[in-house]
Amino acid sequence: MFRYDFPKTLRDPATQLRHRLSEDILALTVGTLLVSLGASMYSRAGLLTGGTAGLAFLAHYACGISFGGAYFLINLPFCLFAIRHMPIQFRVRTVCAVVLVSAFSGLHSRFIHYDHLNLFYAAVLGGVLMGTGFVVLFRHRASLGGVNAVALFLQERHNVRAGKVQMAVDVAVVLASMFVVSPLLLCASVLGAITLNLVVALNHKPGRYVGM
Repeated sequence: MFRYDFPKTLRDPATQLRHRLSEDILALTVGTLLVSLGASMYSRAGLLTGGTAGLAFLAHYACGISFGGAYFLINLPFCLFAIRHMPIQFRVRTVCAVVLVSAFSGLHSRFIHYDHLNLFYAAVLGGVLMGTGFVVLFRHRASLGGVNAVALFLQERHNVRAGKVQMAVDVAVVLASMFVVSPLLLCASVLGAITLNLVVALNHKPGRYVGM
């Protein structure tokens, strides 16, 4: 059977094309802009998120712990993991991405106002926006910390798709919130988590992208 193989210049990591600094800056800006816009839609619709942010919300709702304190404590082991296992460029870009998402999240409310936002529409469109933003960040060796860092590590070291890892964690977190939210909100949140991670799983596969 005929089998097409990539040219050696594409298969050899030593010859992979490297992003220029200007390309990394543009990608970080676009990726974080998309993620923060999707997150603003989720916030306006009252949807739950996955990952460490979702765990922090659960701790806040269930135990009365402040969201900021819970978020810091939950992220701490992931940060230590990234420091031990991920390269310095990844850590720097991840910190920049987190700062940009925080900054853009505050800007969206100044320029965008929703008179009406359908719950399920927000779940799907917000999931697509955030998933696309994650793909842009992943392809430029950046993440938003937390589960993202572990998902990328597993994909690069053990060939486990980042989207599948992220999806499993996000769906588990959202399902765990069934005791603190209404069934309708839970269904919409699960739909959003599946949409987000399908976008990542379909567009960020090992071997398909050779940019560094």
